[in-house]
Amino acid sequence: MDAVTPLTAAAPAKRARRKQARPGELLEAALALFVEKGYAATRVEEVAARAGVSKGTLFLYFPSKEELFKAVVRENAGRHVADAMREVAGYTGTSAELLREFIQRWWTQYGGTPAAGLTKLIMSEAANFPDLAQYYQDEVVQPSHALVRRIVQRGIERRELRDVDLNLAAHLIVAPLVQLVTWRFSMAPCCPAGLLPEPLALLAMHADMVVRGLRRE
Repeated sequence: MDAVTPLTAAAPAKRARRKQARPGELLEAALALFVEKGYAATRVEEVAARAGVSKGTLFLYFPSKEELFKAVVRENAGRHVADAMREVAGYTGTSAELLREFIQRWWTQYGGTPAAGLTKLIMSEAANFPDLAQYYQDEVVQPSHALVRRIVQRGIERRELRDVDLNLAAHLIVAPLVQLVTWRFSMAPCCPAGLLPEPLALLAMHADMVVRGLRRE
């Protein structure tokens, strides 16, 4: 009997871990399907099946497809922006270094990951789902711009960067990042390999031009 006890005790623990893992698995499956098929064409049944659970289990965690999509956005995009904003407050390097790091980390944490497909999805389906587009704007776009404005403002206050319009600076810094992921999920699969430069090299040059343009004379 003693030999059986550890196996018997382990079974509930395994089920508990499985239950805790389901939200993450559902979000991963939902992200893949949303990026692959778009929001309108993705059915919750498909998400549940890809995650290996029933539709009823999915609705225990996410009461609707809209709430599931919002959770995907929060987990794969909004969370990174919030983390970066907290890190800026404690950053000890120069603002030029911070700008370079922001652009590089944007690619490694978002632009170069499957989650970047959310950008193209929103641009494609915003007219049909304005509430979701507004949510993405509130959760990702505006916080991203606020983060860039904070970095540039930091440089101005420390007299490392020249005084510029913060809103315009944020748009100019972010626009090439959006263009890069739009290309990646639209034209790149149809174009010859090598037509677009290596992303990190392109972003390094973008960061260099931004820093040189903002540096005080």
